[in-house]
Amino acid sequence: MDFPSALILGAVQGLTEFLPVSSTGHLVIARELLGLQVEYGLLVDAVLHLATALAVFLYFRADFIRLLVSLWRWIRHNDIHVRDRNLILALILGTLPAVALGIIFEDYISGAVRSVEVVAFALIAGSLLFVFAEYVGKKNILEEVKPRTGLRIGFFQALALIPGMSRSGMAISAGLIFGLTREEAARFAFMLSFPIILGAGGLSLLRLSSDGILAELGFSILGAAAAAFVTGWAAIHYLLKYLRHHTLGVFVVYRLALAAVLLFFVV
Repeated sequence: MDFPSALILGAVQGLTEFLPVSSTGHLVIARELLGLQVEYGLLVDAVLHLATALAVFLYFRADFIRLLVSLWRWIRHNDIHVRDRNLILALILGTLPAVALGIIFEDYISGAVRSVEVVAFALIAGSLLFVFAEYVGKKNILEEVKPRTGLRIGFFQALALIPGMSRSGMAISAGLIFGLTREEAARFAFMLSFPIILGAGGLSLLRLSSDGILAELGFSILGAAAAAFVTGWAAIHYLLKYLRHHTLGVFVVYRLALAAVLLFFVV
């Protein structure tokens, strides 16, 4: 993988990881349309996820540090604020579905479903879910995620194992369906993505190191990771501000248009 290709993939990953348009789907499309056929593609994708995980942690660093302190106090049998306790449990429970399903279907996910055809149909399916979520969530007022809600959102997040569905899009939609305000749904979706993308990136980094791939792709990987981090930070900031006053409608239009292009001109 040459350096310019690495920068393109990194920028695509960072921009689309948090915008509800599917980062994995766009990476598949980028490679197909631009001829960026990268060996060890799934591992490279996960290393880019590691860079975006860092962007999430630094953007929400105050929240994560507060939760870590609260968790430590809780473990030591000290009282913590009920809101922090609920959020900790919601994040833990919400992470489990994607981890379990990712382990079970790892081989299938890394092969059969990583195609432009799957991406196109997943873009359409995800768009329909966005429309439904916006319809039922018009009057949402909840600004706190309970543990049971976190688990439910986690099952929706796991749908993002299918390229084209979008991790953030599925989690935000689920948050709206289960009563959260649009902004709170987005914040929880971003925080919930952190353990998943950190775990996937960390595991892949170990594989790259042990197989000698990291040394082979090192400089290009660093460039891609830097691009993913910068664009990922920008995407988080933009989407949180955007969703305060706007719906997911613009992303529905984009996803459907992209799916149409893929089905009529690529597939």
